[in-house]
Amino acid sequence: MSRKSQHVVHRGRSWAIRSSGSSRSTKVYDTQREAIEAARRIARNQETELVIHGRDGRIREKRSYGEDPFPPRDRR
Repeated sequence: MSRKSQHVVHRGRSWAIRSSGSSRSTKVYDTQREAIEAARRIARNQETELVIHGRDGRIREKRSYGEDPFPPRDRR
C-alpha cells in the first residue's frame, strides 16, 4: 500500500489537513501556519510528502519527508 501525502488546503475561513485520496479533513486550523506545522509533523512521522495549497487551491509548495524513489542525480 502506498503512503498518502498530506495536503494543507483552504476551507472557508480556515485551513485543513487532508490526506490524499480522502474527502474528509484530518483536522482544521485557524491559520495556514498552524496547519502547515501540524501537517509537517504528520508527514515526517509517516515519511510522506507535504503538499501546501494556496487560497486558490493551486499547489504552492511540496516537501518530501520520506525516501525519494527518484532522488536527484549527483551532478559532480
